[in-house]
Amino acid sequence: MGPKVVVFDISVIRALWETRVKKHKAWQKQEAERLEKSALEKIKEEWSFVAECRRKGIPQAVYCKNGFIDTSVRLLDKIERNSLAKQSTVSKERDKRSSEFVFELTGEHWKELPDSLKEQTHLKEWHISNTLIQIIPKYIELFQAMRILDLPKNQISCLPAEIGRLKNLKELNVRFNRLKSIPPELGDCENLEKLDCFGNLELTELPFELSNLKQVSFIDISANKFSSVPICVLRMSNLQWLDISNNNLNDLPQDIDRLQELQTLLLYKNKLTYLPFALLNLKKLTLLVVSGDHLVELPTALWDSSTPLKFVSLMDNPIENTQCQDGNETMESEQDRQHFDKEFMKAYIEDLKERESLPSYTTKVSFSLQL
Repeated sequence: MGPKVVVFDISVIRALWETRVKKHKAWQKQEAERLEKSALEKIKEEWSFVAECRRKGIPQAVYCKNGFIDTSVRLLDKIERNSLAKQSTVSKERDKRSSEFVFELTGEHWKELPDSLKEQTHLKEWHISNTLIQIIPKYIELFQAMRILDLPKNQISCLPAEIGRLKNLKELNVRFNRLKSIPPELGDCENLEKLDCFGNLELTELPFELSNLKQVSFIDISANKFSSVPICVLRMSNLQWLDISNNNLNDLPQDIDRLQELQTLLLYKNKLTYLPFALLNLKKLTLLVVSGDHLVELPTALWDSSTPLKFVSLMDNPIENTQCQDGNETMESEQDRQHFDKEFMKAYIEDLKERESLPSYTTKVSFSLQL
């Protein structure tokens, strides 16, 4: 007996399937209507709405009236728009209030500060850069709320003694100016935390009165003419970063271990012939960078890999600046060269901090290009 072949009428099967689909859709519709009328579903919707409002910080009084919660989507959108508008207004007002305390000035067309500045004694910050201004006026003492004096890349030749009246001053940046001295009165700014004198080229000392600055944690006096570490610096008990690179140092003081909080010490581009054993007493020192061309004696413990100290000896290979054919001008100014060198070393040091290990010495080649 051969296999049975069952033959169906396809239209019958289709009709049966369509009937089942219609019944299922009808059931879904009825269930949706039931849930819509259900008090439980209403409560769930309200709780979800309340939770969303609370998450967005919307006050209850906005969406709850006489004990009834308005779960309208339009209401939520309206509340969000009003909230965003309010936040934007608050942000603008905050920025406006902040800018009211900040003075900014830049451009070589400025040779002196505007007269109107004298009346704005409420200012907390000055940011003046890339100008031809040579003098900071004595009336700076009127700015008792001053916290930041940011004065890089100008032509400032001296700072007024009145700067010592700024009792709230925390940061002083006078890099790339023409300073030959720092006023002793700066030592009266007992809240000062950061002093940056990089690239003035002619500074030879810091006044002893700066010993009073016990809050200073950052000192940069690189690219000047210091022949020794200033005595006042050795008395800054909170100092953590000291950059005295590119000066005329021949040795380090034996009591440099007074700086017990020191973490970074940059000494490259000097003429050090030895490093004192006192450096080993700086327990928090994690980065020491020197120029190794003239070094003949240094503590062997500096090489100990078991300590957290990263010791880097740079082997400088300087090439004299190439001059133009007339011999009167160099291809780039001394300050530009110092700035480039500083940025290079900044990137290099950041890279060193991220390394787990580093070479015992590094050769850094300087070069100039004549067009």
